[in-house]
Amino acid sequence: MQTKNLNVIVIDNDPLFKKTYKHYFSLYSDYNLIGIYGSAKEALRSSTTVAPDIIITDIPEEEFGGIDVLIKFKKKAVNAKIIIVSEQNDFTLIKKAFKNGANGYLTKPLTEMRLYDALNSIKIDGAAISNDIAKQVISMFQRKSFNEFSKRENEIIDLLFEGETYKTIAEKLFVTASAVNFHIQNIYLKLNVNSKSEALDKLRQLDCA
Repeated sequence: MQTKNLNVIVIDNDPLFKKTYKHYFSLYSDYNLIGIYGSAKEALRSSTTVAPDIIITDIPEEEFGGIDVLIKFKKKAVNAKIIIVSEQNDFTLIKKAFKNGANGYLTKPLTEMRLYDALNSIKIDGAAISNDIAKQVISMFQRKSFNEFSKRENEIIDLLFEGETYKTIAEKLFVTASAVNFHIQNIYLKLNVNSKSEALDKLRQLDCA
């Protein structure tokens, strides 16, 4: 039985990447590039006539509030799978992307084979991530607890590593902001540091020890 070719659109405002995508898709026999757009707005205007199976997009922060554009795509192209392709590998941004409907996240630069493997992963498994992001996820789950800190302090340390702010830490742990600040000050005191960046640097050193 012959497998149906999947239709793909690309959103990227970099002319060089547009050429690169056209070249890559000319080499793929099982994926059709049916549209390439310079902005999410342009792609959304065409979404009533173009029905993609997969959307590849690098979303500028200034457009529709960045990742929030995914919500708009999900409303118009309910069954489409969305792959974010970005130069950023900040874990907080990645989590926000998946929370708002992304099915994959790849970091630039892309090679022909990396993109093809990602498309196959989306088609077969419904998800795709870059190796560097997978390593971040594994590292997060394998991060050890520090004996010199209390259970609550270790919970706060984990959330700091994930890029959470003091306010969001308080919300996630169902405690007050002043309670978080109290624990943060204890963490700083034990590490002999004066800032969040210094604390994270020192904790990374301890984590690798």
